[in-house]
Amino acid sequence: MPGAPPDGEPVPADGLLPPAALDRLGASPFGIYVHVPFCATRCGYCDFNTYTATELGPGATRQSYAGAAIAEVAFARKVLGPAAPAVRTVFFGGGTPTLLPPADLAAILRAIGSEFGLAPGAEVTTEANPESVDERSLAQLRAAGFTRISLGMQSSASHVLGVLDRAHSPGRPQRCAAWARSAGFDHVSLDLIYGTPGESTADWERSVGDAVAAGPDHISAYALIVEDGTRLAARIRRGELAAPDDDELADRYLAADDLLGAAGLSWYEISNWSAGPGAACAHNLLYWTGGDWWGVGPGAHSHVGGTRWWNVRHPAAYAQRVVAGVSPGQAREVLTDEQRRTERIMLTTRLAAGCDVRELGEPGLAAARAAVHDGLADAAAFNCGRVVLTRRGRLLADAVIGDLTD
Repeated sequence: MPGAPPDGEPVPADGLLPPAALDRLGASPFGIYVHVPFCATRCGYCDFNTYTATELGPGATRQSYAGAAIAEVAFARKVLGPAAPAVRTVFFGGGTPTLLPPADLAAILRAIGSEFGLAPGAEVTTEANPESVDERSLAQLRAAGFTRISLGMQSSASHVLGVLDRAHSPGRPQRCAAWARSAGFDHVSLDLIYGTPGESTADWERSVGDAVAAGPDHISAYALIVEDGTRLAARIRRGELAAPDDDELADRYLAADDLLGAAGLSWYEISNWSAGPGAACAHNLLYWTGGDWWGVGPGAHSHVGGTRWWNVRHPAAYAQRVVAGVSPGQAREVLTDEQRRTERIMLTTRLAAGCDVRELGEPGLAAARAAVHDGLADAAAFNCGRVVLTRRGRLLADAVIGDLTD
Protein backbone atom coordinates (compact mmCIF):
# COMPACT_ATOMS: atom_id res chain seq x y z
CA MET A 1 0.00 0.00 0.00
CA PRO A 2 1.52 3.35 -1.00
CA GLY A 3 2.42 6.02 1.54
CA ALA A 4 1.87 6.12 5.27
CA PRO A 5 -1.54 5.13 6.64
CA PRO A 6 -3.71 7.77 8.32
CA ASP A 7 -4.12 8.04 12.05
CA GLY A 8 -7.01 6.12 13.53
CA GLU A 9 -8.40 4.45 16.61
CA PRO A 10 -6.97 1.13 17.86
CA VAL A 11 -8.32 -2.10 16.42
CA PRO A 12 -9.55 -4.52 19.14
CA ALA A 13 -7.40 -7.62 19.52
CA ASP A 14 -10.38 -9.77 18.55
CA GLY A 15 -11.00 -7.59 15.47
CA LEU A 16 -14.64 -7.06 16.45
CA LEU A 17 -16.40 -4.63 14.13
CA PRO A 18 -19.05 -2.08 15.14
CA PRO A 19 -22.57 -3.54 14.97
CA ALA A 20 -23.53 -1.02 12.28
CA ALA A 21 -20.78 -2.35 10.01
CA LEU A 22 -21.87 -5.97 10.44
CA ASP A 23 -25.50 -4.98 9.88
CA ARG A 24 -24.53 -3.65 6.44
CA LEU A 25 -22.52 -6.74 5.50
CA GLY A 26 -24.01 -8.38 2.44
CA ALA A 27 -25.69 -5.24 1.16
CA SER A 28 -22.72 -4.66 -1.19
CA PRO A 29 -20.49 -7.02 -3.17
CA PHE A 30 -17.74 -8.60 -1.04
CA GLY A 31 -14.17 -9.26 -2.13
CA ILE A 32 -10.83 -10.23 -0.65
CA TYR A 33 -7.51 -8.57 -1.39
CA VAL A 34 -4.32 -10.48 -0.60
CA HIS A 35 -1.19 -8.36 -0.32
CA VAL A 36 2.01 -10.26 -1.05
CA PRO A 37 4.77 -7.87 0.05
CA PHE A 38 7.76 -9.40 -1.72
CA CYS A 39 9.80 -8.12 -4.66
CA ALA A 40 12.96 -9.43 -6.30
CA THR A 41 14.31 -5.87 -6.51
CA ARG A 42 12.98 -2.47 -5.50
CA CYS A 43 11.87 -0.30 -8.42
CA GLY A 44 13.07 3.26 -8.15
CA TYR A 45 9.60 4.81 -8.46
CA CYS A 46 7.76 2.51 -6.04
CA ASP A 47 6.72 3.44 -2.51
CA PHE A 48 4.42 0.44 -1.94
CA ASN A 49 4.74 -1.68 1.20
CA THR A 50 7.15 -4.20 -0.28
CA TYR A 51 10.38 -5.89 0.77
CA THR A 52 13.26 -7.56 -1.00
CA ALA A 53 14.90 -10.59 0.58
CA THR A 54 17.63 -8.44 2.15
CA GLU A 55 15.08 -6.01 3.63
CA LEU A 56 12.88 -8.54 5.42
CA GLY A 57 14.97 -9.12 8.52
CA PRO A 58 14.17 -11.88 11.05
CA GLY A 59 10.68 -13.13 11.78
CA ALA A 60 9.28 -13.31 8.24
CA THR A 61 10.07 -15.31 5.14
CA ARG A 62 8.48 -15.95 1.78
CA GLN A 63 8.26 -19.61 2.73
CA SER A 64 6.10 -18.90 5.80
CA TYR A 65 3.90 -16.24 4.25
CA ALA A 66 1.13 -18.49 2.91
CA GLY A 67 0.55 -19.93 6.38
CA ALA A 68 0.25 -16.45 7.89
CA ALA A 69 -2.17 -15.29 5.17
CA ILE A 70 -4.30 -18.42 5.64
CA ALA A 71 -4.42 -17.70 9.38
CA GLU A 72 -5.78 -14.23 8.66
CA VAL A 73 -8.41 -15.65 6.29
CA ALA A 74 -9.64 -17.86 9.12
CA PHE A 75 -9.58 -14.88 11.47
CA ALA A 76 -11.62 -12.84 8.97
CA ARG A 77 -14.27 -15.56 8.81
CA LYS A 78 -14.52 -15.57 12.59
CA VAL A 79 -14.88 -11.77 12.77
CA LEU A 80 -17.47 -11.50 9.99
CA GLY A 81 -19.51 -14.41 11.29
CA PRO A 82 -22.35 -16.30 9.64
CA ALA A 83 -23.58 -13.24 7.74
CA ALA A 84 -20.44 -13.14 5.61
CA PRO A 85 -21.43 -13.40 1.93
CA ALA A 86 -19.68 -15.49 -0.69
CA VAL A 87 -16.64 -13.84 -2.21
CA ARG A 88 -17.22 -12.31 -5.64
CA THR A 89 -13.65 -11.17 -6.31
CA VAL A 90 -10.19 -12.11 -5.08
CA PHE A 91 -7.17 -10.01 -6.00
CA PHE A 92 -3.57 -10.96 -5.21
CA GLY A 93 -1.46 -7.78 -5.40
CA GLY A 94 1.87 -6.59 -4.16
CA GLY A 95 4.70 -6.58 -4.43
CA THR A 96 4.99 -9.50 -6.76
CA PRO A 97 2.54 -12.25 -5.76
CA THR A 98 4.04 -14.65 -8.29
CA LEU A 99 7.34 -14.71 -6.42
CA LEU A 100 5.48 -17.20 -4.23
CA PRO A 101 5.19 -20.70 -5.67
CA PRO A 102 1.87 -21.37 -7.45
CA ALA A 103 1.13 -23.97 -4.75
CA ASP A 104 1.25 -21.27 -2.05
CA LEU A 105 -1.07 -18.95 -3.96
CA ALA A 106 -3.39 -21.89 -4.60
CA ALA A 107 -3.40 -22.76 -0.89
CA ILE A 108 -4.45 -19.22 0.06
CA LEU A 109 -7.18 -19.27 -2.57
CA ARG A 110 -8.42 -22.65 -1.32
CA ALA A 111 -8.60 -21.26 2.21
CA ILE A 112 -10.71 -18.34 0.99
CA GLY A 113 -13.05 -20.73 -0.79
CA SER A 114 -13.25 -23.01 2.22
CA GLU A 115 -13.94 -20.26 4.74
CA PHE A 116 -16.27 -18.03 2.70
CA GLY A 117 -17.16 -19.80 -0.51
CA LEU A 118 -16.58 -18.30 -3.94
CA ALA A 119 -19.63 -16.90 -5.70
CA PRO A 120 -20.48 -18.44 -9.08
CA GLY A 121 -18.30 -16.84 -11.73
CA ALA A 122 -16.01 -15.25 -9.14
CA GLU A 123 -13.12 -13.25 -10.59
CA VAL A 124 -9.72 -14.33 -9.21
CA THR A 125 -6.81 -12.09 -10.24
CA THR A 126 -3.11 -12.12 -9.62
CA GLU A 127 -0.64 -9.43 -10.53
CA ALA A 128 2.63 -10.68 -12.00
CA ASN A 129 5.92 -9.34 -13.20
CA PRO A 130 6.80 -10.88 -16.57
CA GLU A 131 10.01 -12.47 -15.27
CA SER A 132 8.17 -14.13 -12.37
CA VAL A 133 5.93 -16.41 -14.47
CA ASP A 134 6.38 -18.92 -17.25
CA GLU A 135 4.22 -21.36 -19.18
CA ARG A 136 4.29 -23.96 -16.41
CA SER A 137 3.48 -21.61 -13.51
CA LEU A 138 0.67 -19.94 -15.46
CA ALA A 139 -0.87 -23.33 -16.20
CA GLN A 140 -0.66 -24.19 -12.49
CA LEU A 141 -2.32 -20.93 -11.48
CA ARG A 142 -5.14 -21.44 -13.95
CA ALA A 143 -5.68 -24.99 -12.71
CA ALA A 144 -5.87 -23.61 -9.16
CA GLY A 145 -8.79 -21.36 -10.10
CA PHE A 146 -7.20 -18.06 -11.11
CA THR A 147 -9.22 -16.50 -13.91
CA ARG A 148 -7.44 -13.20 -14.57
CA ILE A 149 -3.84 -12.03 -14.69
CA SER A 150 -2.46 -8.49 -14.70
CA LEU A 151 1.05 -8.26 -16.12
CA GLY A 152 3.34 -5.32 -15.33
CA MET A 153 4.61 -4.39 -18.78
CA GLN A 154 5.20 -0.65 -18.14
CA SER A 155 7.04 0.01 -21.43
CA SER A 156 8.53 -1.56 -24.54
CA ALA A 157 11.57 0.72 -24.49
CA SER A 158 14.67 -0.68 -22.78
CA HIS A 159 15.94 2.73 -21.69
CA VAL A 160 12.54 3.55 -20.12
CA LEU A 161 12.52 0.25 -18.25
CA GLY A 162 16.03 1.08 -17.07
CA VAL A 163 14.94 4.40 -15.55
CA LEU A 164 12.07 2.58 -13.81
CA ASP A 165 14.46 -0.14 -12.55
CA ARG A 166 12.33 -2.79 -14.19
CA ALA A 167 14.18 -6.04 -14.78
CA HIS A 168 12.23 -7.71 -17.58
CA SER A 169 13.34 -7.70 -21.18
CA PRO A 170 11.21 -6.06 -23.88
CA GLY A 171 8.90 -8.60 -25.47
CA ARG A 172 8.62 -10.77 -22.37
CA PRO A 173 5.20 -9.34 -21.31
CA GLN A 174 3.73 -10.15 -24.70
CA ARG A 175 5.00 -13.73 -24.49
CA CYS A 176 3.50 -14.03 -20.99
CA ALA A 177 0.16 -12.78 -22.29
CA ALA A 178 0.20 -15.46 -24.98
CA TRP A 179 1.09 -18.15 -22.43
CA ALA A 180 -1.73 -16.98 -20.15
CA ARG A 181 -4.22 -17.25 -23.00
CA SER A 182 -2.95 -20.72 -23.84
CA ALA A 183 -3.30 -21.70 -20.17
CA GLY A 184 -6.98 -20.74 -20.34
CA PHE A 185 -7.11 -17.47 -18.39
CA ASP A 186 -10.42 -15.74 -19.07
CA HIS A 187 -8.92 -12.26 -18.90
CA VAL A 188 -5.44 -10.88 -19.50
CA SER A 189 -4.45 -7.32 -18.60
CA LEU A 190 -1.28 -5.33 -19.25
CA ASP A 191 -0.19 -2.36 -17.13
CA LEU A 192 1.64 0.59 -18.70
CA ILE A 193 3.28 3.70 -17.22
CA TYR A 194 3.70 6.94 -19.16
CA GLY A 195 5.76 10.05 -18.49
CA THR A 196 9.02 8.38 -17.47
CA PRO A 197 12.00 10.76 -17.85
CA GLY A 198 13.58 10.13 -21.24
CA GLU A 199 10.47 8.57 -22.77
CA SER A 200 9.68 9.99 -26.21
CA THR A 201 6.32 10.17 -27.94
CA ALA A 202 7.49 7.40 -30.25
CA ASP A 203 8.51 5.26 -27.25
CA TRP A 204 5.07 5.63 -25.72
CA GLU A 205 3.13 4.96 -28.90
CA ARG A 206 5.24 1.89 -29.58
CA SER A 207 4.59 0.62 -26.05
CA VAL A 208 0.83 1.03 -26.43
CA GLY A 209 0.94 -0.60 -29.86
CA ASP A 210 2.96 -3.54 -28.57
CA ALA A 211 0.55 -3.97 -25.66
CA VAL A 212 -2.44 -3.99 -28.01
CA ALA A 213 -0.72 -6.46 -30.34
CA ALA A 214 -0.34 -8.90 -27.43
CA GLY A 215 -4.13 -9.33 -27.50
CA PRO A 216 -5.18 -8.47 -23.93
CA ASP A 217 -8.79 -7.60 -23.19
CA HIS A 218 -7.76 -5.00 -20.61
CA ILE A 219 -5.03 -2.35 -20.46
CA SER A 220 -4.24 0.04 -17.63
CA ALA A 221 -2.18 3.17 -18.29
CA TYR A 222 -0.97 5.28 -15.39
CA ALA A 223 0.93 8.53 -15.30
CA LEU A 224 4.25 8.24 -13.50
CA ILE A 225 3.94 9.76 -10.04
CA VAL A 226 7.19 10.76 -8.35
CA GLU A 227 6.73 9.76 -4.71
CA ASP A 228 8.76 11.38 -1.95
CA GLY A 229 11.37 9.09 -0.48
CA THR A 230 11.87 6.98 -3.61
CA ARG A 231 15.12 6.59 -5.51
CA LEU A 232 13.52 8.22 -8.55
CA ALA A 233 12.58 11.30 -6.50
CA ALA A 234 16.16 11.57 -5.28
CA ARG A 235 17.52 11.36 -8.83
CA ILE A 236 15.16 14.10 -10.01
CA ARG A 237 16.02 16.26 -7.01
CA ARG A 238 19.72 15.92 -7.84
CA GLY A 239 19.04 16.93 -11.45
CA GLU A 240 20.02 13.56 -12.92
CA LEU A 241 16.57 13.21 -14.49
CA ALA A 242 13.91 15.69 -15.56
CA ALA A 243 10.62 15.70 -13.70
CA PRO A 244 7.54 14.56 -15.67
CA ASP A 245 5.99 17.42 -17.63
CA ASP A 246 2.22 17.95 -17.18
CA ASP A 247 1.65 18.83 -20.84
CA GLU A 248 3.53 15.74 -21.98
CA LEU A 249 1.54 13.59 -19.56
CA ALA A 250 -1.69 14.93 -21.06
CA ASP A 251 -0.45 14.25 -24.58
CA ARG A 252 0.53 10.69 -23.61
CA TYR A 253 -2.91 10.07 -22.13
CA LEU A 254 -4.70 11.31 -25.23
CA ALA A 255 -2.45 9.22 -27.46
CA ALA A 256 -3.24 6.13 -25.40
CA ASP A 257 -6.96 6.84 -25.51
CA ASP A 258 -6.83 7.20 -29.31
CA LEU A 259 -4.77 4.06 -29.87
CA LEU A 260 -6.73 1.92 -27.42
CA GLY A 261 -10.06 3.15 -28.74
CA ALA A 262 -9.00 2.30 -32.30
CA ALA A 263 -8.16 -1.20 -31.06
CA GLY A 264 -11.64 -1.69 -29.59
CA LEU A 265 -10.78 -0.98 -25.95
CA SER A 266 -13.04 1.57 -24.24
CA TRP A 267 -12.31 3.51 -21.08
CA TYR A 268 -14.42 2.54 -18.10
CA GLU A 269 -12.26 4.28 -15.48
CA ILE A 270 -9.90 7.15 -16.14
CA SER A 271 -6.80 4.92 -16.26
CA ASN A 272 -8.39 1.68 -17.45
CA TRP A 273 -9.66 0.41 -20.80
CA SER A 274 -11.39 -2.89 -21.55
CA ALA A 275 -12.88 -4.83 -24.45
CA GLY A 276 -16.39 -4.52 -23.06
CA PRO A 277 -17.97 -4.61 -19.57
CA GLY A 278 -17.17 -8.29 -19.07
CA ALA A 279 -13.45 -7.56 -19.31
CA ALA A 280 -13.44 -4.72 -16.76
CA CYS A 281 -11.70 -5.56 -13.49
CA ALA A 282 -14.58 -6.52 -11.18
CA HIS A 283 -12.41 -6.27 -8.08
CA ASN A 284 -11.40 -2.69 -8.75
CA LEU A 285 -14.99 -1.82 -9.63
CA LEU A 286 -15.90 -3.13 -6.19
CA TYR A 287 -13.54 -0.53 -4.69
CA TRP A 288 -14.78 2.27 -6.91
CA THR A 289 -18.45 1.61 -6.25
CA GLY A 290 -18.28 1.35 -2.45
CA GLY A 291 -18.23 -2.42 -1.97
CA ASP A 292 -16.85 -4.33 1.01
CA TRP A 293 -13.54 -6.16 1.14
CA TRP A 294 -11.16 -7.73 3.61
CA GLY A 295 -7.49 -6.99 3.00
CA VAL A 296 -5.18 -9.86 3.94
CA GLY A 297 -1.47 -9.25 4.51
CA PRO A 298 0.97 -6.67 5.86
CA GLY A 299 -0.26 -3.12 5.31
CA ALA A 300 -3.45 -4.30 3.59
CA HIS A 301 -6.52 -2.07 3.93
CA SER A 302 -10.07 -3.34 4.50
CA HIS A 303 -13.56 -1.85 4.41
CA VAL A 304 -16.79 -3.31 5.73
CA GLY A 305 -20.00 -1.35 6.12
CA GLY A 306 -18.38 2.05 6.60
CA THR A 307 -15.54 0.87 8.88
CA ARG A 308 -12.08 0.98 7.36
CA TRP A 309 -8.91 -0.44 8.89
CA TRP A 310 -5.34 -1.22 7.90
CA ASN A 311 -2.86 -3.85 9.02
CA VAL A 312 0.58 -3.40 10.52
CA ARG A 313 3.05 -2.94 7.72
CA HIS A 314 6.06 -5.12 8.46
CA PRO A 315 5.73 -8.82 7.57
CA ALA A 316 7.36 -9.93 10.85
CA ALA A 317 4.97 -7.92 13.03
CA TYR A 318 2.08 -9.12 10.89
CA ALA A 319 3.06 -12.78 11.17
CA GLN A 320 3.53 -12.52 14.92
CA ARG A 321 -0.02 -11.24 15.35
CA VAL A 322 -1.87 -13.63 13.07
CA VAL A 323 -0.03 -16.66 14.42
CA ALA A 324 -1.08 -15.55 17.92
CA GLY A 325 -4.69 -15.36 16.75
CA VAL A 326 -5.09 -11.62 17.26
CA SER A 327 -5.98 -8.94 14.78
CA PRO A 328 -3.12 -7.68 12.62
CA GLY A 329 -4.96 -4.37 12.37
CA GLN A 330 -2.90 -1.32 13.25
CA ALA A 331 -5.74 1.22 13.36
CA ARG A 332 -9.20 1.93 11.97
CA GLU A 333 -11.73 4.65 11.33
CA VAL A 334 -15.51 4.65 11.22
CA LEU A 335 -16.64 6.80 8.32
CA THR A 336 -19.48 9.24 8.75
CA ASP A 337 -22.32 9.27 6.23
CA GLU A 338 -20.90 12.51 4.85
CA GLN A 339 -17.45 10.99 4.41
CA ARG A 340 -18.94 8.02 2.60
CA ARG A 341 -20.93 10.32 0.32
CA THR A 342 -17.80 12.33 -0.49
CA GLU A 343 -15.89 9.16 -1.33
CA ARG A 344 -18.70 7.95 -3.58
CA ILE A 345 -18.54 11.22 -5.51
CA MET A 346 -14.74 11.07 -5.77
CA LEU A 347 -14.66 7.48 -6.99
CA THR A 348 -17.72 7.19 -9.22
CA THR A 349 -16.89 10.41 -11.09
CA ARG A 350 -13.79 8.60 -12.34
CA LEU A 351 -15.98 5.97 -13.99
CA ALA A 352 -17.49 6.06 -17.46
CA ALA A 353 -20.86 5.48 -15.79
CA GLY A 354 -20.34 8.68 -13.83
CA CYS A 355 -21.67 10.02 -10.55
CA ASP A 356 -25.34 10.18 -9.61
CA VAL A 357 -26.25 13.87 -9.32
CA ARG A 358 -28.40 13.01 -6.30
CA GLU A 359 -25.14 12.57 -4.38
CA LEU A 360 -24.33 16.26 -4.86
CA GLY A 361 -25.21 19.12 -2.57
CA GLU A 362 -26.09 22.54 -3.93
CA PRO A 363 -22.42 23.63 -4.31
CA GLY A 364 -21.65 20.35 -6.08
CA LEU A 365 -24.60 20.76 -8.42
CA ALA A 366 -23.43 24.24 -9.29
CA ALA A 367 -19.95 22.87 -9.95
CA ALA A 368 -21.43 20.12 -12.15
CA ARG A 369 -23.35 22.68 -14.20
CA ALA A 370 -20.16 24.70 -14.60
CA ALA A 371 -18.29 21.56 -15.71
CA VAL A 372 -20.95 20.94 -18.37
CA HIS A 373 -20.71 24.56 -19.50
CA ASP A 374 -16.91 24.33 -19.73
CA GLY A 375 -17.01 21.09 -21.70
CA LEU A 376 -15.59 19.00 -18.84
CA ALA A 377 -18.77 16.96 -18.24
CA ASP A 378 -21.20 15.52 -20.76
CA ALA A 379 -24.39 17.58 -21.18
CA ALA A 380 -26.61 14.69 -22.28
CA ALA A 381 -25.52 12.53 -19.34
CA PHE A 382 -26.12 15.42 -16.93
CA ASN A 383 -29.65 15.83 -18.27
CA CYS A 384 -30.14 12.14 -17.44
CA GLY A 385 -28.91 12.59 -13.89
CA ARG A 386 -25.22 11.63 -14.17
CA VAL A 387 -21.97 13.57 -14.08
CA VAL A 388 -19.83 11.91 -16.75
CA LEU A 389 -16.46 13.38 -17.61
CA THR A 390 -15.68 14.28 -21.20
CA ARG A 391 -12.26 13.42 -22.57
CA ARG A 392 -11.03 16.89 -21.65
CA GLY A 393 -12.65 16.45 -18.26
CA ARG A 394 -10.65 13.29 -17.68
CA LEU A 395 -7.46 15.30 -18.10
CA LEU A 396 -8.67 17.68 -15.39
CA ALA A 397 -10.44 15.08 -13.26
CA ASP A 398 -8.81 16.01 -9.94
CA ALA A 399 -9.92 19.63 -10.25
CA VAL A 400 -13.45 18.73 -11.39
CA ILE A 401 -13.89 16.20 -8.59
CA GLY A 402 -12.51 18.66 -6.07
CA ASP A 403 -15.19 21.18 -7.10
CA LEU A 404 -17.94 18.55 -6.89
CA THR A 405 -16.99 17.64 -3.33
CA ASP A 406 -16.49 21.19 -1.99
